[in-house]
Amino acid sequence: MLKNSELLLAASVPLLWGIGFTFAKAGLNEFPPLFLMGLRFTLAALTLVWFVPIPRGQLKQIFWISLVGSTLQYGMTFTGLSMLDASLAIIIIHLEVPFSVLLAAIVLKDKPGSQRILGMLISFAGIVLIAGQPSLSEQLPAILLTAAGAMTWAVGQIMVKRLENPPSGFALTAWIGVFSGPQMILGSFIFEDSQLESLSNASWIGWGVILYLALIMTVLGYGIWYHVLSRNHVSKVMPVMLLLPVFTIASSMLFLGEEPSPMIFIGAAVVIGGVSMIVITKDSKLTS
Repeated sequence: MLKNSELLLAASVPLLWGIGFTFAKAGLNEFPPLFLMGLRFTLAALTLVWFVPIPRGQLKQIFWISLVGSTLQYGMTFTGLSMLDASLAIIIIHLEVPFSVLLAAIVLKDKPGSQRILGMLISFAGIVLIAGQPSLSEQLPAILLTAAGAMTWAVGQIMVKRLENPPSGFALTAWIGVFSGPQMILGSFIFEDSQLESLSNASWIGWGVILYLALIMTVLGYGIWYHVLSRNHVSKVMPVMLLLPVFTIASSMLFLGEEPSPMIFIGAAVVIGGVSMIVITKDSKLTS
């Protein structure tokens, strides 16, 4: 079990991320996805890097973590988000949990057990249920892109867990941002357009979104997340992420006026049910 103080810290992360995910959807109306994420991580890095030590001997590993678990992941996830409702995208992103279990079994040789295997199957069935709706047939590429982002996030978390003597949560967040911010901005100028135009035309909402994503969602949120993750088993921390779709759907309805269909709620219940079977078990050995 997590200590009460660490449980409260961990539970604050899905709240910060859920609201941030909704705000990001609004920001995507003003900025290209990769460019928005590049600004986010560059600002986060510039805020933190002066106050944390250089993780000497680990910079090469952190570079690859930033490329896979940040640049590629956020590029796919937020490009998908730009084409989906936030309430739908966050459900798909919850596939990061079964992907984490699956990758831990393959890479770290952890045995998931029958309950986790069943949970994975149920989670994927929930996404198939949602994606199979006729009204979403034209959004299938965006759904698949967002799901690929969830899988890449899981890869990044396992890469973080394999760091020996990992730096503090804030140091890891800072140095991932040092690498991933420029990577994303470079990628944006290769694959996207209208970056300078978006900067000159940005409203106070757009700039507010960048500040929230950088300072609250990234610096504070990931600083807390990596702190708790480095001190506990993944399987003990992951249950708090069951709150993420709750906060995201609620905030998307409140701030964006989204109205998820009944089938979205049914699919969400199936996905969250499967995820809960994965993370709430007595034989939790996802990874240490």
